[in-house]
Amino acid sequence: MTHLRVRTGLEALLAGEHAHLRKVRVGLVAHPASVTSELTFAVDALLEADFDVRALFGPQHGARGEKQDNMVESPHETDARTGLPVYSLYSETRRPTPEMLDGLDALVFDLQDVGVRVYTFVWTMALAMEACGEAGVRFVVLDRPNPLGGVVREGPLLREGYTSFVGLHPVPLRHGLTTGEVARWLVRTHRVRCELEVVPMEGWRRWMTWPDTGLPWVMPSPNLPTFDSAVVYPGMVLLEGTNLSEGRGTTRPFEIFGAPYLDPYALVTRLERTRLPGVRFRPCTFEPTFQKYAGERCGGAQLHVTDVDRFRSVRTAMEILVAARELAPDDFAWRPPPYEYEERLMPIDILWGSARLRMGVDEGRSAQEILAGVDEELAAFTADVEPSLLYG
Repeated sequence: MTHLRVRTGLEALLAGEHAHLRKVRVGLVAHPASVTSELTFAVDALLEADFDVRALFGPQHGARGEKQDNMVESPHETDARTGLPVYSLYSETRRPTPEMLDGLDALVFDLQDVGVRVYTFVWTMALAMEACGEAGVRFVVLDRPNPLGGVVREGPLLREGYTSFVGLHPVPLRHGLTTGEVARWLVRTHRVRCELEVVPMEGWRRWMTWPDTGLPWVMPSPNLPTFDSAVVYPGMVLLEGTNLSEGRGTTRPFEIFGAPYLDPYALVTRLERTRLPGVRFRPCTFEPTFQKYAGERCGGAQLHVTDVDRFRSVRTAMEILVAARELAPDDFAWRPPPYEYEERLMPIDILWGSARLRMGVDEGRSAQEILAGVDEELAAFTADVEPSLLYG
């Protein structure tokens, strides 16, 4: 397929569009993937272009991406390169405080998202939008591509009573929106009050996945090292709610999975019976270097996606959970709380958006039975977000 050149919101801003932002005091929400197509970090590019950047704000894993593992907080500090204060939004607070916003006219958000509800960056955005609205600070989104495209949506919507930092508003697991579109939808339908400005991309179309954009892949978080890992992430992140290793501590997180109690060959034989489209399973053994089962030998498999367009990560992960429960009923278990600042609800429930997946697997239901009604939910969501879309 021809690789097209997409211009991100950051590059549109640097090219002179929305020039009024050069005249105001701004804070910047950034992480390592906040780069130009030439790989210049956003804060460096903005300072070189004479923007009045007064502070940096870091999401989960930090503004410079220094925190390798998940659920590890970052400190407030001074940026070694620029001398700017760095405020952590993954610390004792997940939203900017009035003191952090004091002296700013606008907060510029430039995080590369991956299009998955449980990826915390859009909720960092939502909380920052609320804080800016209360403080009278303009909120500016520099839009970036959804690496998975904007056509396919997967998984159920978040249910009332299951909100957390991995899901604050009712979107599907794989939502098919850009950050700018999510921000517009929050303002239009969920009463998130702020002065919102979106600097759109140029050249992005909904059918595009990351390789079509012509942009370099920079890890948006340490455990999504490649586009391949992002492709499987929407479903495979569900394994975080179990005692299965999701491959953290290996060189292929979310593509490799397993546990010490699984026979890799029996597992793959069981999974191949599902005839899932666009994916094959390879038996493997591995020893994670950190996180679950660090230093222990695990039996499991590696996902090999053969057709990105046909592959459905959520359905695939559901079949893995059903198979693991069937093959090792006495060993497979759901991870208990706490998880991502939630102390009460089961992690799998806040990841899925309700208790339906956990209960269905425990009752021996098939993935198809558990997914009953989800297509109707996705159709309703697609209609709901239509007025908020920016790209054809």
